[in-house]
Amino acid sequence: MSANDSESVAVNSQAVNSGSEKQGRTASNAVNTEELLASLSMLNLNSRDDSPESDAEGEQQGSIVAAHLPLKKSISEPMRVIGKDQHLSQLFNRVQSLLKGDSEEAEGHFVPHCPESLEETGLTQDEIERLILKYLLAKGTQTGRQICSQIKLPFSIVDAILKRAKQDQLVAFGGTAEMGDYEFTITELGRERARRYTQECTYFGAAPVCFKDYLKAMEAQSIAKQEATEADLKAAFSDLIINPKMLDRLGPAVNSGRGMFLFGEAGNGKTSIAERITKAFGSTIWIPRCLGIDGDIIRIFDPGLHEEVVQEVHSEGLFDLSGIDPRWVQIVRPTVIAGGELTMKELEITQNPQTKICEAPLQLKSNCGTFVIDDFGRQRMPVDELLNRWIVPLEKRYDFLNLPSGKKIQVPFDQLIIFSTNLEPKDLVDAAFLRRIPYKIEALDPTEEEFRALFELMAPMMGFQFDVEAFEYLVETHYKAVNRPFRACQPRDLLLQVKNFCVYKEVPRKLTPAAFDFAVENYFSVM
Repeated sequence: MSANDSESVAVNSQAVNSGSEKQGRTASNAVNTEELLASLSMLNLNSRDDSPESDAEGEQQGSIVAAHLPLKKSISEPMRVIGKDQHLSQLFNRVQSLLKGDSEEAEGHFVPHCPESLEETGLTQDEIERLILKYLLAKGTQTGRQICSQIKLPFSIVDAILKRAKQDQLVAFGGTAEMGDYEFTITELGRERARRYTQECTYFGAAPVCFKDYLKAMEAQSIAKQEATEADLKAAFSDLIINPKMLDRLGPAVNSGRGMFLFGEAGNGKTSIAERITKAFGSTIWIPRCLGIDGDIIRIFDPGLHEEVVQEVHSEGLFDLSGIDPRWVQIVRPTVIAGGELTMKELEITQNPQTKICEAPLQLKSNCGTFVIDDFGRQRMPVDELLNRWIVPLEKRYDFLNLPSGKKIQVPFDQLIIFSTNLEPKDLVDAAFLRRIPYKIEALDPTEEEFRALFELMAPMMGFQFDVEAFEYLVETHYKAVNRPFRACQPRDLLLQVKNFCVYKEVPRKLTPAAFDFAVENYFSVM
């Protein structure tokens, strides 16, 4: 590339940059990235000038870069740089991917951006220093970037705090590491201070997210803003046999984002239906690993309840180029299920008396998702106590929680509440509570056609070939003759009985009248 060509590219880039200031942050960033890539490409070409083939290669590289750097390129189209130097091409493409967060945010998707300064973290130097000293007390010597990986903050922020800690003689250099990094070891003065911090709280994981940022994230990802169409519901329930009329009743209830009663006889799939409702939204959300509120650490992310979405690794050596704040976790919209074991303690912030780490209540962990109260009416806590606890949150869409410090905070109550029960709702709650649950949907018994479809679906899963004659024998002899109602769970349960019978007798798995007689005798012996 000649000097005139370089000047031409620079002038054109500046002209486009000045003309796009009114197009918003995304457009501005796209142009700035084009300038950066053009500059990097020229630097790369200049580094080849000493080689005999530099002129020919320069012209070829210049044409390639020019072809992939149109000055009026649409922002929605991803820029891809292709050249002989594959390593540099990958770096160009990763730089371009840094703008992905801005474009997603412009489309209404929440993306937690990595903080670039201490102020953007919402934390103080002392709060970060506490985490670092407690971590070094437990691990001994660690490099600066290992500390960053532990507390999930950028090296540029942590490095300044480590240097201050060294000046205060809380840590000392233990050796050198890569890219201007050092190994840090805790001093005796630092150990003494870290022990005092540990007595207050043992936590030294990911740096907490401030409460203000959490509220903004929940508002941006609210389940009330999601819409589920008939096609979405059919996709979510594709592995179930469900009555079309019931599906039509579920659709408006799901879109309400409020709450519903699922009631009906035991075994008709109420829990299975509740578990799949969240899938109808078909999206993921970002939640913080933990919150920091006035010194209290409250854990939000729970691997036992949340399904983490594995992120694509965007790293170049020691650098993370994803642009995502690692203090946040991307999860599938949560579905939290609490059965008869639910107690009032699980609906409040609880603090471990030894570690002083707080655990978020179930309704906070289910925000922007679904909270299923299974077997409603059979909890260890009285029904009236549960209803009184939630009668205001169900109406106002927010809740009040008490911190261990005594402070009361207002948090979003933003989930689809599903009360699943085989008892009559009117026998469990009063009219005031029923008014706050706008949808009451009964899980009806399957018809004979649906009952057969369930057998045809489950038989191959159990290793059987569906037998029409055996099925008709079962229905005529053990259902119609004794006026026994169909239940959605019975095909699976009866087939499992037959499977275990065949395994015990060491005979091929086959559906026969004799096998169904054995299964029915066991299954319905006290029913």
